[in-house]
Amino acid sequence: MRTIAVIPAGGAGRRLGAKTAKQYLSLQGQPILVHTLRVFQSTEVVDEVIVVVPAEDLTFVREKIIHPYGFTKVSAVVVGGRERQDSVRCGLQAIAGPCDYVIIHDGVRPFVSSAMIERCLAAAAETGAACAGVKAKDTVKQTAGDNTVTATLARHRLWLAQTPQAFAHDVIRKAHEAALRDSYAGTDDASLVERIDVLVRMIDGADSNMKITTPEDLIMAQALMNQQAGGDIHPRCGFGYDSHRFAAGRKLILGGVDIPFDLGLQGHSDADALIHAICDALLGAAALGDIGRQFPDTDPAYQNISSLVLLERVKRLLEDAGMAASHIDATVIMEKPKLAPHAAVITANIARALDLPESCVSIKAKTNEGMGFIGRMEGVAVAAVANVTERKNRDFKA
Repeated sequence: MRTIAVIPAGGAGRRLGAKTAKQYLSLQGQPILVHTLRVFQSTEVVDEVIVVVPAEDLTFVREKIIHPYGFTKVSAVVVGGRERQDSVRCGLQAIAGPCDYVIIHDGVRPFVSSAMIERCLAAAAETGAACAGVKAKDTVKQTAGDNTVTATLARHRLWLAQTPQAFAHDVIRKAHEAALRDSYAGTDDASLVERIDVLVRMIDGADSNMKITTPEDLIMAQALMNQQAGGDIHPRCGFGYDSHRFAAGRKLILGGVDIPFDLGLQGHSDADALIHAICDALLGAAALGDIGRQFPDTDPAYQNISSLVLLERVKRLLEDAGMAASHIDATVIMEKPKLAPHAAVITANIARALDLPESCVSIKAKTNEGMGFIGRMEGVAVAAVANVTERKNRDFKA
């Protein structure tokens, strides 16, 4: 019996508030998709894996995820479609050799287990189709368009569907072909199979088998993974501070944003004091020195360089040390100009550079009430705190 897994991984991360697609966001130092694929790599009943991603991600997934992490079962990384259903169909079409059963699983459900995959496959061998899920625990109400209740459903017969879902190869292909022919859009693959009158057997999934979709999901996933690692994940905290003098003829760049003002900041790079303070906080949490040690101002390579580039390099330094940023909080202290109109873009820039949801980046601004060098409009100061997670067991490439 030959079994092939199709892993659709084409999410955009809009509900997470992240610029990076959710399947590539860092979870304890590794992309979420890596955690998911690792389970399928280690599950004996899975012979082959096909990963489906957006066209623009093909090279990244092949070069930064499949090859570095040694996912030898991945036989193909293929381009998906507009919707998840289209992407799964693309994955099915990529099956070239013999195949008896297909397992379909969301790339952003990293807490699937080998046992769950095996149970789902065994049930599909009996009926032709099986779906993991959990029984409804709360009372479920059905409503009309104005949200008035029309029925209270029998809870003991209700399941919340998850993945993995397993099917006989001929069954799932026939179901997708019928859906395409009839222009039918289902909410999951099992619903397509139900349309062609094949019985779908529900098997117990797990509450932990979450689909990471919102910022709250990511927080819960980090906590769950820490628990499953038996305390192997350790939090760290770092503090950073930077200040720069105002100078004529220079741009005022903070958080990667060119802020209109008649004075800029003096420095070897772009003098982005906000990014520099965050870099120092991250490096401090990882005990990797400071920004001056990593990127000395005596090196011409860093002259006028964008500090966002330096922040991305700091992120890689942390990854090499088995760590990843989890939250940033920074305060910019200056009398003028106002930072508030630019805060959203600054937050987005920092989140993108660190592969964090924007909800995990806090940027604030205060004046110094006219006191000291800041009050005299001589310069800008920034204080930053960074939370970092460390995986003690470093038998992986971050």
